[in-house]
Amino acid sequence: MGLNLLALGSSRLPSLIRAMSLQGVLLGLMPLLMEHERLDWRVMAVALATMVGKGMVIPGLLRRAMRAANIEREIEPFIGFVPSLLLGAGGTIAAVALARGLPLLPEHTGTLLVPGALASILTGFILLIGRAKAISQVCGYLILENGIYLFGLLLIHSTPLLVESGILLDVTVGVFIIGIIVDRIQRAFDSLDTRKLTTLRE
Repeated sequence: MGLNLLALGSSRLPSLIRAMSLQGVLLGLMPLLMEHERLDWRVMAVALATMVGKGMVIPGLLRRAMRAANIEREIEPFIGFVPSLLLGAGGTIAAVALARGLPLLPEHTGTLLVPGALASILTGFILLIGRAKAISQVCGYLILENGIYLFGLLLIHSTPLLVESGILLDVTVGVFIIGIIVDRIQRAFDSLDTRKLTTLRE
């Protein structure tokens, strides 16, 4: 949840990508930390794929796109950085309060899985809606997906691979599609500012 606030308050794209990357690595470690009794090789495979994909491959692709577009900062976001940070902080507090009223299993009652998932989903939505650069919006999509991944960890004992593998496949396909869109925007406008899309005509 702290990385969510760091992502919302940062105007520098490298810092945003690092926060998203570190969050992906930590999420990859969580299935291993939750399996105290035995470590299934399938869970280890999903955890390793998550850490490599979200912590190394996807951030590397975003950094390359950032260098190709020669941009370092989000200059004029739709929602300012301070309002975004306040929205994220308020949403995190609301997520913690809401999670206390949900009918969770006893082993999940005292954890921050549900508040973290809700806060990450809200953070992703804020970045998707409030940022103008396509790279920032991709990071928002990935942070939103991290929140969905956290929800999937609630079912790790009953379906240890179904949810995690499905989400990992979804995010892989989504990143490929977004990568194509980002490349098209860069080629057409020589910029990754999505506000330029309003100039398109039939």
